[in-house]
Amino acid sequence: MTSNTATATSPRELRRVAAATVIGTTIEWYDFFLYASVAGLVFGKLFFEPAGPQSGTIIAFATVGVSFLFRPLGAFLAGHFGDRIGRKAMLVITLILMGVATTLIGVLPTYEQVGVLAPILLMVLRVLQGLSTGGEWGGAVLMAVEHSPADQRGRMGAFPQIGVPIGLLLASGILALMTGVISPGEAFVEWGWRVPFLLSIVLIVVGIVVRRTVEESPVFEEIAERKERTKIPVVELFKKHWLLVVLAALTFAGNNAAGYMTTGGFIQSYATTPIEDGGLVGMERTPVLLAVAGASVVWLVMTFLAGTVSDRIGRKNTYIVGWIAFLAVIFFLFPMVNTGNPWILFIGLSLFAIGNGFTYGQQAAYFAELFPASIRFSGVSITYAFGAILGGAFAPMISQWLVNLTGTAVSVTFYIAAVMVVAFIATLLLRDRTGIPLGQEYEDEQQKNHFVWEKAA
Repeated sequence: MTSNTATATSPRELRRVAAATVIGTTIEWYDFFLYASVAGLVFGKLFFEPAGPQSGTIIAFATVGVSFLFRPLGAFLAGHFGDRIGRKAMLVITLILMGVATTLIGVLPTYEQVGVLAPILLMVLRVLQGLSTGGEWGGAVLMAVEHSPADQRGRMGAFPQIGVPIGLLLASGILALMTGVISPGEAFVEWGWRVPFLLSIVLIVVGIVVRRTVEESPVFEEIAERKERTKIPVVELFKKHWLLVVLAALTFAGNNAAGYMTTGGFIQSYATTPIEDGGLVGMERTPVLLAVAGASVVWLVMTFLAGTVSDRIGRKNTYIVGWIAFLAVIFFLFPMVNTGNPWILFIGLSLFAIGNGFTYGQQAAYFAELFPASIRFSGVSITYAFGAILGGAFAPMISQWLVNLTGTAVSVTFYIAAVMVVAFIATLLLRDRTGIPLGQEYEDEQQKNHFVWEKAA
């Protein structure tokens, strides 16, 4: 079996892989974004009430960030076993863990009911979500990319990526349904927020059924057949590729910090906090959630387009297009939000989604092509987890703190723009490796020429 075994994967199997990865990541990120959105809307009041409206919201956003701190542990564990026992098994395990944690959040007692035990339990379940997310992404993208022909990796890798905006669309759509129709007003605070969490258990069953029908990655089968699996993948990763991990993580940090303006619940909280509670816009919840849901459709399209385009113009060039698009919009985003007009909010978020998609759609193929086969699960998972910590982990909390400190979102704009610039520079320092063979016999070549200052082989 050669490094091009993925090219022998039948069209039918490719469709099954695409379906399995997009459904799985959709479920995983529906759960994750649901928490982030509800944290911005009501968790400050329900679980951190003694802190007051503004401080309670900051603490609620901090719980969003805490789970990111446990992503590396999830990435270490899933990466180790994913490189040792296979990609497929880890996908099912991480999916079940996320689903169980999310469902249990839906039945948690509030601070009013059990006191300080409520936020403690919330934090425990949030940690479990972080562990799951840390391992989920790497397995999903490797199943997609390692099955695909070299000239289709960007497009196939975009399938697990579009699960992220689909998850945001589902989370925002269901929350809009709950706040606008089923449980408006105080009913949403009292019980309506629980329903979307409980729905996660249905999605888990669907995801597991679909994923169990997919064959193991042909690249992993190759290294298993050759008995060339690395005993401790993480040690080799940091021994030989630590600088690569740092720079690649910084590229993701820019996308993640910007993306979590919407997916992390900050825009939702910023736009809906009542004026009497210190808010600056004071919009109703439902139109804001609908605007976010609508913009997530644009993000979905741009993400898939970016993955497909990257097969033609390269991963690095696609990133450069995305960073330029981001920086062209970031200084107009908050003035558009501040109008209080739902349609202008939707337009602003949609323009923002162009850069979000073009710095995300190609990421699966981009990361997979950076690391050797025997440590690839560990490499992509850990890099992704560190990038998430550097970028999105506390971006909503920092943004809320900046608004409270300065009384304006201008400071948030410059904060996000600065992170984008750092990511842009990191992108320029990495060499484009589009189409490089992924099999085990190319281990030596995979370890060369990652950076622009190295001579090409």
